[in-house]
Amino acid sequence: RLRRAADISSAGHIRAMRQCRPGMTEFALEAELTHEFRRQGASGHAYGPIVAGGAGACVLHYVVNDKTLADGSLVLIDAGCEFEGYAGDITRTFPVNGRFSGAQRDAYEVVLAAQAAAIAAVRPGAPFIAYHEAALRVLVQGMVELGLLHGSVDGLIEQEAYKPFYMHRTGHWLGLDVHDAGAYKDGEKWTALAPGMVLTVEPGLYLRPGPQVPEHLQGIGIRIEDDVRVTADGNEVYTSVPKTVADIEALMRHD
Repeated sequence: RLRRAADISSAGHIRAMRQCRPGMTEFALEAELTHEFRRQGASGHAYGPIVAGGAGACVLHYVVNDKTLADGSLVLIDAGCEFEGYAGDITRTFPVNGRFSGAQRDAYEVVLAAQAAAIAAVRPGAPFIAYHEAALRVLVQGMVELGLLHGSVDGLIEQEAYKPFYMHRTGHWLGLDVHDAGAYKDGEKWTALAPGMVLTVEPGLYLRPGPQVPEHLQGIGIRIEDDVRVTADGNEVYTSVPKTVADIEALMRHD
């Protein structure tokens, strides 16, 4: 059921990417997701979907979904279906017009690399926090390269200097609820990952306009999220929505 929820959720996101155009409203794009979820047998959304264009993507739980999508901006969609009680949970961020700008691409590649590092850290026996730490190291290095932070990666992590731009953990349990039941820690000890556990992997970068953010990066919000099962020898990614710059632009090309 979780696999099926992931498959249907993936189809909804792919449909939304294909249908997206400048001038659409966020709620019209949300409707594309709803259409695909119900068409494929899901009961609906597993949680209130986020469809956030432009700087709205810097609001973690933006759910008003009532703005018009502007040409040249990004749109962040965090949505998943519910299938026979089980939840999907996917986030993708992509250009409204189908083409990333240089600044958008630079920020996006940082988050994508962080997600790859985090997924690689999901394996049996690893403490739950390990994949967050893997993502965080890549994100902070990227923040330095983008000019958002200055200093050593270790020092910036210790100071939590990244928190204005990345203020949440990299994932949560997934199952009958989108934030499923289960302990992350036993006292001071992080829960060890074990085969059969399913979790999300969702690093992000949120660059609200302000003096710390170079002008060309202001208003960019990016999150990339997939559903991952811990296996006996590593992990399996359930979700299958394009996420490289090249694959997203190819999917959205309107010839």
